[in-house]
Amino acid sequence: MHVSIDNDACQGHGRCYAMAPEVYTADDEGCGEVIDAEVGEDLVQQARVGALNCPESAITLS
Repeated sequence: MHVSIDNDACQGHGRCYAMAPEVYTADDEGCGEVIDAEVGEDLVQQARVGALNCPESAITLS
């Protein structure tokens, strides 16, 4: 699964990396950042949880 974050939409709430720390991390400004854009099967559920908890819907899974 491919994971991406729209940097213009992200407001830095931190829910993605709080809920799925193996998929997402924070950049220097506290906005979400994807650790590895290609997520393996073992992390798909975490990627979905992070995306579903984003208030701005800034995370795209494909």
